Amino acid sequence: MDGGGAPGGGGRIVMHVDFDHFYAQCEEIRRPELRARPTVVCVFSGRGGDSGAVATANYAAREFGVKSGMPIRAARARLKGKAPDAEFVPVDFAHYAGVSRAAMDAMEGFADVFEYVGKDEAYMDVTRRSGGSWGAAAHLAQQVKNAVRDAAGITCSAGVTPNKLLSKIASDYRKPDGLTVVTPEKVEAFLEPLGTGDIPGIGGKTAARLGEMGIRTIGELRAADAFALQQRFGRVAGARMRSAAMGLDADPVAEREPNVQYSRIATLERDSADYGFLAGSLDGLCAGVHRAVAADGRLFKSVGVLLVQADLTQRTKSRMLRRPTADPAELRRSAGQLLREALLSQKIPVRRLGVRVSELSEVGGQSSMDSFV
Repeated sequence: MDGGGAPGGGGRIVMHVDFDHFYAQCEEIRRPELRARPTVVCVFSGRGGDSGAVATANYAAREFGVKSGMPIRAARARLKGKAPDAEFVPVDFAHYAGVSRAAMDAMEGFADVFEYVGKDEAYMDVTRRSGGSWGAAAHLAQQVKNAVRDAAGITCSAGVTPNKLLSKIASDYRKPDGLTVVTPEKVEAFLEPLGTGDIPGIGGKTAARLGEMGIRTIGELRAADAFALQQRFGRVAGARMRSAAMGLDADPVAEREPNVQYSRIATLERDSADYGFLAGSLDGLCAGVHRAVAADGRLFKSVGVLLVQADLTQRTKSRMLRRPTADPAELRRSAGQLLREALLSQKIPVRRLGVRVSELSEVGGQSSMDSFV
């Protein structure tokens, strides 16, 4: 439901912008012919064949049930025989980061307060910029969408509402390339028919448990017995659900820079907790991190290693250096020491190994976002 022109009684006007099937769109920029084909962007595990998971898929692929997080093999099975022109492409995070930077730079100037959330989404407080007018805010949102398209060549969807929670829901309401404005007096009518799973934080399992209670829509959740919710989900979670169902959210839009760090992670040929074997991958990971740091003219002061265990749980170990550096030898030395220390208490074989640096400072004056391979 689109909100109309009535002002919101002096409250906040918050915009959430979400880039549509972002990684797939980035691939479509490079290869426009992919727009007409089911395209699946994959994180290949390095173990050969179709081992790995789907990062995202364009809408043509989603029509066949391909979803983020599903095994690549399962995605191929869904498309086999139905979409012979389907494309499976490996992720290219460096390219996506560049597209994201261009889009975010174009958006930021439209906001009173700009909150970076991730490579493909951000919140913008536009209360002052719009003069408190919902009509002006709707026009501003269209300007943002146009600016993103001009700067980065991608479409995005925007939600404009009185708070962050509602704007997040609204930006997803008319994807792709959507714009949904919900004024304060229309919040209840907007939320009423939506499924409980449309509330951020309510996943499939929680939605199923709510369904067992006869609660399938946000309207039904709003009308549910508060005590029954708290008995089923706990006092805090139950109260949060009810609050979300009423469209309440006091969290302000707060200035936040991208979480700047550089990382490389690799899936090992076999699960192992042997230092000699793991060290064989460590040098390559350190080299990859250093190349990214050097390319952006950065120094780092924190070094860390990440161990994804065979049961998919994670362990991390990091240390702060005495002073910022870009020395590749220092990176290798510190990462090696951290790996040795981590393995002293390692009981489960390691499946994936990663290296990351953070606490960055400028050398060449550039900024950068997370970089993963």
